[in-house]
Amino acid sequence: MKATYKKYILDFKIPSGTSRGVLTQKETLFLILSDENRYGIGECGILRGLSVDDVPQYEEKLKWVCENIHLGQKILLKELMEFPSIQFGMEQAFLSLNSKNPFELFPSDFTQKEAPIAINGLIWMGDETFMLSQLEQKLKDGFQCIKMKIGAIDFETELSILKAIRTNFTPTEIELRVDANGAFSPDDAMKKLEQLSAFQLHSIEQPIKPHQWESMAELCRNTPLPIALDEELIGIFSVTEKERLLQTIKPQYIILKPSLVGGYSGCDEWIRLADNHNIGWWITSALESNIGLNAIAQWTYTLNSSMPQGLGTGSLYTNNFESPLEVSNGELSYQTNKNWQENLIKDLCI
Repeated sequence: MKATYKKYILDFKIPSGTSRGVLTQKETLFLILSDENRYGIGECGILRGLSVDDVPQYEEKLKWVCENIHLGQKILLKELMEFPSIQFGMEQAFLSLNSKNPFELFPSDFTQKEAPIAINGLIWMGDETFMLSQLEQKLKDGFQCIKMKIGAIDFETELSILKAIRTNFTPTEIELRVDANGAFSPDDAMKKLEQLSAFQLHSIEQPIKPHQWESMAELCRNTPLPIALDEELIGIFSVTEKERLLQTIKPQYIILKPSLVGGYSGCDEWIRLADNHNIGWWITSALESNIGLNAIAQWTYTLNSSMPQGLGTGSLYTNNFESPLEVSNGELSYQTNKNWQENLIKDLCI
């Protein structure tokens, strides 16, 4: 078996704003395994400035994996504990290599009968006009769950946008989630949560920056609306530390991005612990290409969650890989009559 990797730059159709800045491109790396006439591909979806493995020796570690692929998945996963995006890329690549179809990693009704996954529609940060235009489009597209990024523009403007939504749609008609990406300070977070709670939100993601466990625990204890931990989970490697975080903060939800928390195995561990503490969870992609999104979506379907998942990022790029993944009426499905852009993907694998 031979292993190689290739870098690929994804270009956003529209610059996408978060509280950490505006994104125009997304770097990703593909781990490619080949064995005789078979090949497998996995996406190492690093997020610069956010991933715990955004370190100078990242590509050096990926080269080391390629040189030592003979050690096998179990040993390599342990060696890659501090490189969760490479862990996930490797899990995908091995599944892909060993599947009849390199793009069908988890055969199910999702891949074979077009059974859909409910997802949220994502509204990126920007000025009021831009955010409202996105909202209008998401509603036209049939989304019943909307996730809005907040924290980058004037808070009063963000409240007015939420008010406009709630004036026209009840919570049973449109479920609203907001994601602050740690934009609030511990001093003003509770006041802002109280203001946000007037709009009957489903939840708020990461109201304050991570690594402030005492402040976050106090917020979760007294919050008027459910809090979901996101960035807080990044860089927590051992099961002991994961357990300690959940016991200390006691969040209402956790959000799992496989590229950021150690792939399927890392997510499975978080899910088991969360279930033990009656903490809810859902799965979200982390701006991967359709190759990584496909790997996340197929696995997510097997979890049998009834909650809308965060898997609607496949249409963000001008140079994404054409795939059977399709978003319609607020759902992600795998269209069995469509094919992957195999020529382009094979070019990656040669």
